[in-house]
Amino acid sequence: MDAANDVEVIAKETVYKGYFQVDRYRLKHRTFAGGWTREITREVFERGHAVVVLLYDPDRDQVALIEQFRVGALAAGWNPWMIECVAGIIDEGETPEAVAAREVEEEAGCTAGEMLHIGDYLMTAGGSSESVRFYCARVDCSKIEGLHGLEHEGEDIRVMVVGADEAYAWVKDNKITNAMGVLALQWLMLERDALRKRWRAL
Repeated sequence: MDAANDVEVIAKETVYKGYFQVDRYRLKHRTFAGGWTREITREVFERGHAVVVLLYDPDRDQVALIEQFRVGALAAGWNPWMIECVAGIIDEGETPEAVAAREVEEEAGCTAGEMLHIGDYLMTAGGSSESVRFYCARVDCSKIEGLHGLEHEGEDIRVMVVGADEAYAWVKDNKITNAMGVLALQWLMLERDALRKRWRAL
């Protein structure tokens, strides 16, 4: 099935617009049995699209992660200081690569070397249009430390450097609890040997 032929959008309206936006859709779509659903009403959280960058040092086998306050975690009743990968929203007219490079500097205080595109993913397709483009960036972890972020955006970011195995242990121990960080570190565990071989040959 595809959206062009198998979905009928009856109406769409913006019901809230602030820091984020919520749109309400009235629609029908084809069923797997061959018919059509009844009219369905759904709200969609329009957060924009983002990049996520896993910072990896192949020479030291270390990753650089960040920790910052997240209001969504607070609302969910979780610890609101979350360990994450560098990330940022793609504004209109920007390329994902440019956003990735900028966010690495702003949030981790370093410069990314070669960046590999890992993949593209929808974060919460049941209620949000947000997509994420994942990168792995080569960095020198010996030069990464300190506190970062843009004060005018309310950012207060601590960067930390840990061994790749320790970071993965944090995933298994549920110390890292955001989906983007978990996904990135699981990818690294699968691709680490090939990645180190590729970057050591440069």
